[in-house]
Amino acid sequence: MSGLRFAFLTTFYPPWNFGGDGIGIQRLARGLVRAGHQVTVIHETEGYRALAGRRPAPGEPEPEGIEVIALRSRLGVVAPLLAQQTGRPLAYGRRIARLLAERSPDVITYHNISLLGGPGLYAVGDAVKLHMAHEHWLVCPTHVLWRHGRELCTGKECFRCQLRYRRPPQWWRWTGTLERQLHHVQRFIAMSEFSRDKHREFGFPREMDVLPYFLPEAASQPVAADEQRPHPRPYFLFVGRLEAIKGLQDVIPSFAGDGATDLVVAGDGDYAAALRAQAEGHQRVRFLGRVAGADLAKWYRHAVALIVPSRCYETFGIILLEAFRQSTPVIARRLGPLPELIAASGGGELFSDQGELEAAMARLLQDPGHRDRLARAGHRALESMWTERTVVPRYLDIVRAAAADRGDTRVLSTLS
Repeated sequence: MSGLRFAFLTTFYPPWNFGGDGIGIQRLARGLVRAGHQVTVIHETEGYRALAGRRPAPGEPEPEGIEVIALRSRLGVVAPLLAQQTGRPLAYGRRIARLLAERSPDVITYHNISLLGGPGLYAVGDAVKLHMAHEHWLVCPTHVLWRHGRELCTGKECFRCQLRYRRPPQWWRWTGTLERQLHHVQRFIAMSEFSRDKHREFGFPREMDVLPYFLPEAASQPVAADEQRPHPRPYFLFVGRLEAIKGLQDVIPSFAGDGATDLVVAGDGDYAAALRAQAEGHQRVRFLGRVAGADLAKWYRHAVALIVPSRCYETFGIILLEAFRQSTPVIARRLGPLPELIAASGGGELFSDQGELEAAMARLLQDPGHRDRLARAGHRALESMWTERTVVPRYLDIVRAAAADRGDTRVLSTLS
């Protein structure tokens, strides 16, 4: 074997996942395999079962070179609860230690480990170690810096906030458990400059590298000149989980009454019923529910723009990349990492309130040349900054730096 052996430890991994972090982890694993390495993914299933109330539909098979180990526990939902409460791998620790000893990875990357074992997992295994912060879990018990379920977090009120989220307080966060375990990990990775700065602002004591999400290389499939539009009128598109923090409720009022454009919503979630009730009587709002990726591409391509109105501090904004792939510009809220991505790409506009949103929509609708310039800029930026061929080598550069920190000559020689 000429490559490295990687182990990914995470709570969620497709199909046992809800959001984009699991997809991002999967893409990184597959990218590493295509670069000549091997990856073992260890994740747990009881947390997903408890939150979703069911097993997921079967996922697509992984390519050769990726081994996926899905952990179950006779304790059921108590297993992830123990990790969440104690910050230690009480249910899975011995099994994970045995699996790592058997596979002897060169590199361990921790992802979302909140329900797998918390910071107590950092001490398990002997390898170069990295942690990728897909959420703000390192500084926030609810992961999203959305205080009391109603506002951006500007200062810690964690005990009351967890109660508002109807989650049991994580007592280990007041004991120094995390701080005592950090020395086991050589490098921490944020998904954006904004997220790195937020970790620093909220007291995370370690420096962080920045590594964005990416899209895998897509096979070239020219769009048929006679492709049918999926919607009869010009429309703006929203794609994502229907949750209050995603901000769709702030967009729906702009589509009340008569108008030249519609709003098409692709996605589902706990807040769907409230959003449908808000949009009742709005003839210009259409809910699609969940849409498969192949079908969703067409909805992107024919949209005037994608609207990204998130109210919370995202760590990245991978949905922007999906739009750029289809040469669709973006109108994003001026919040979190979204301005960073728009500035880097030149692929869209920003808004802070309803007036700015409606002005941006009018510009893109009424000026096709402006809309096309943004679309081309976003697509070029995707190709140059956010594809597998650009991001996987950057990840390996961070691995190389972590190996140098640890003095691991095998990893360094393999990557040389």
